[in-house]
Amino acid sequence: MKKLIFFGGKGGVGKTTSSAAFAFLCANNGEKTLLVSTDPAHSLCDIFEKEIGSKITELNKNLFALEIDPEEETQNYINGIKGKMKDVVSPIIIKEIEKQLDAASVSPGSDESAVFDKLMEIIIDYRDKYDRIVIDTAPTGHTLRLLTLPELLGGWMDRLIEKRIQAMELYEMSKRYDSKLKVIIEDDPVISTLKARKEKMEKTREILTNDKLVSFVFVLNAEKLPIEETKKAIHVLTKYNFVVNDIVVNRILPEEITNAFWQKRKALEKTYLEEIEEYFHDKNIIKVPLIDTDVKSENINILSSYFSSI
Repeated sequence: MKKLIFFGGKGGVGKTTSSAAFAFLCANNGEKTLLVSTDPAHSLCDIFEKEIGSKITELNKNLFALEIDPEEETQNYINGIKGKMKDVVSPIIIKEIEKQLDAASVSPGSDESAVFDKLMEIIIDYRDKYDRIVIDTAPTGHTLRLLTLPELLGGWMDRLIEKRIQAMELYEMSKRYDSKLKVIIEDDPVISTLKARKEKMEKTREILTNDKLVSFVFVLNAEKLPIEETKKAIHVLTKYNFVVNDIVVNRILPEEITNAFWQKRKALEKTYLEEIEEYFHDKNIIKVPLIDTDVKSENINILSSYFSSI
């Protein structure tokens, strides 16, 4: 049984309904399940018709949910850095550093970094408290940046640590305290914070690339653009040693169609289904029909049965 299950895919293909249906199935089978949304445009609350937010909320028996707010996590992240800086930076320059941090909080990539920090906490600290953790991700591009952050930031953090050590060495040499330098470097809060974060990222990456613990599910529709985007996404994830096991083809049209317009769409869908089955022949392909109503908490069981093979 996989502990962590990520649902990814192009925007609008049905990731949220798929992840919610699967989480509902797990909970209904008696597994204590946490459903997490990393998508800034949260929709879980609309499906279950409950306020969720950044605190774990009980939805049903065995089913809990959490919506990660990128802005809130970014602000918490920046506030945490500010608090640590007070212990290591002169009060004379602390105000200037705080201005730089405030500017950094709205810079590109800051929300992914903050969300990944929260995701690390969930993966490392929560996984022993739940039988399953189901993660409803943002559209593909955002998710790929999120999952590849450990690889991208690892070398950068090594360089920061190296620069910090070099600066301390020069400072201590000028004071002629060479004998104490090693102890000072080991006790430096900046270096220890950077090393702790790097170790946490490496542990998270180790978990994410363990196919005995983690499963990646891609949701798509039988249409050209979702298929092409899924191909590219799986190629990138494979490059970073993530294993994608399952493909969900969502909103398949019914067979009994008499209207000429929908018959044409059904014929086109058939062509794309054949392409999906050929290209993703090594994946577990799950076909989910288009239903005639919105997915809500009272009818989510209609979809949940289709996800039993994950």
